[in-house]
Amino acid sequence: MSLLDRVSTLLRANLNDLVEKAEDPERMLKQIVLDMENQLLQVKTQVAIAIADQHLLEKKHTEHEQQAADWRRKAELAVTKNQDDLARAALERSLSQTQLADGFAAQAEDQKHEADSLRQALCKLEQKLSETRAHCEMLVAEHRRARVVGRATQARQVVGVDQEQTLGRMKSKVHVKSAENAAASEILAPETLEDKFKALESEDKVETLLAELKSKIAVNR
Repeated sequence: MSLLDRVSTLLRANLNDLVEKAEDPERMLKQIVLDMENQLLQVKTQVAIAIADQHLLEKKHTEHEQQAADWRRKAELAVTKNQDDLARAALERSLSQTQLADGFAAQAEDQKHEADSLRQALCKLEQKLSETRAHCEMLVAEHRRARVVGRATQARQVVGVDQEQTLGRMKSKVHVKSAENAAASEILAPETLEDKFKALESEDKVETLLAELKSKIAVNR
């Protein structure tokens, strides 16, 4: 993949989609930023090289144009001296230098377009890198907050279950203790006046029933 293709891929990258698919979002985001920084450095280097090549080609174009002009002046001088053969040779040299100058001019123009493309890519990548850094910081913060909230929720759930179980056990113990206390209170409570009369009434009933039973037995004999 060429440098500009890699840059284009980074520029089109959707961080939200990448985060959703990543097993370790923080690590993945850091790697994306690192990749963009590396590509940015490479693009800067390529821009510098492209500009240097452009200047070199333009210099070559200028040099050959000057040489073509020099040979034309020599041809003119040969003509003034009636040296037609020498003039023809000078014109041939001038034509050759002009063709070379045109070739370097075309290459310099192509190189200029490439340098401009790299400059644009560099500008976009710098902007994308700045946005990505900020976006990554936000996503990392969201991811960390989500993990904290998740852990807190789990902790509350665990604590809630433990509390319910503990409260259930405590309620059960309280109920049992209350029943024991009530039973003990009934057993240990002092006999009231009403209780004494109830006991007397109960004894009278028992004696009456006993007398009736004895009378019945005596009759049957």
